[in-house]
Amino acid sequence: MQRQAAVPSKDFDIAILLLAVVLSCLGVVMVYSASAVMAMERHSDGFFFLKRQGVYVAIGFLAMICAMYFDYRHLRRLAVPLLLVCLGMLALLLIPGVGHSANGAVRWFRFAGISIQPSELAKIALVVYLAHSLAKKQERVKSFTKGFLPYVLVLGALLILILREPDLGSAVVIGAVGVTMMFAAGVKVRYLIAMAALVAPVLYLAIVKVPYRRERLLAFLNPWESPDKSGYQIIQSQIAFDSGGLWGQGLGQGLQKLFYLPEAHTDFIFSVLGEELGFIGVMVVAGMFLLLVVLGLRVALGAGDEFGCNLAFGLTVLLGMEAFLNIGVVLGLLPPKGMALPFISYGGSSLVCCLLAVGMLLSVSRRSGKADS
Repeated sequence: MQRQAAVPSKDFDIAILLLAVVLSCLGVVMVYSASAVMAMERHSDGFFFLKRQGVYVAIGFLAMICAMYFDYRHLRRLAVPLLLVCLGMLALLLIPGVGHSANGAVRWFRFAGISIQPSELAKIALVVYLAHSLAKKQERVKSFTKGFLPYVLVLGALLILILREPDLGSAVVIGAVGVTMMFAAGVKVRYLIAMAALVAPVLYLAIVKVPYRRERLLAFLNPWESPDKSGYQIIQSQIAFDSGGLWGQGLGQGLQKLFYLPEAHTDFIFSVLGEELGFIGVMVVAGMFLLLVVLGLRVALGAGDEFGCNLAFGLTVLLGMEAFLNIGVVLGLLPPKGMALPFISYGGSSLVCCLLAVGMLLSVSRRSGKADS
């Protein structure tokens, strides 16, 4: 099957654009609700995190608009350089004193009070690289040496550098997105199964041999065994959802964010949303993420070229995977790990990269065309 050359044939997918804008604006509201008391306590300014999130949203919207009007096909020339830059940035974090440390992890560069997390950009760089390379190789992806092995090496390099930070959550996302894109492009399943079999012992050791990860896993299995230590976060999250009921306590009226729930404005902001907006609010937000994934897959299927198809698919999987993992963790369905909720959690790198991904997705949608048989 050959696809027509992609041309700007229609307007942007307004539904995807609206979803990104609404989720981002909801994020600003929830960040303020979740952080106001803590911000006053720590920074003597209840609007501290709100003002920063507002700046991040503005930068993210600018990045999204630029990406919307940028012809995504030109990204093919940037695929390898962008990946190499991200690998270089991740490697620099391993040099003592270069990166910014927080909670025992070195994941950020910090300049003039602004933090940049290279792993967030690396997720997009990987999607662009795989979209380009898979489209270029097409049938050759079924080959072990030409189609599979190079991707394993690229994925391995990214995962090793990110795990050294350490950042298991981002490593899981990058690995899952990479494997999903390779599977969809036609890489032989037995190769992927063999790779999973080789990675499984490494993942096991990365969890079991690291005390805090092992404690998190045990707390996930039985949080009430250690309710004041490793199980504390999961229990407080569950209390937040239980307190929310059907309609919630009301915006700004939640209690778990008042120093009971750790990371209330970042990783566990969905718990605050559940307490304040209730089951209805939770289902609406989850439904918006599901709709975004469905619309993104529709863009991928309607893309005018193989690169656009791979790119839209990879970006959609990336956004959907991050939302799924975060929601699964705060609901107690998955083991705890640091993972921002796209568009909603506080944080500049995650938010800007998510909106950049949406802009790229909209660029593909604008130049979609029918495939020739």
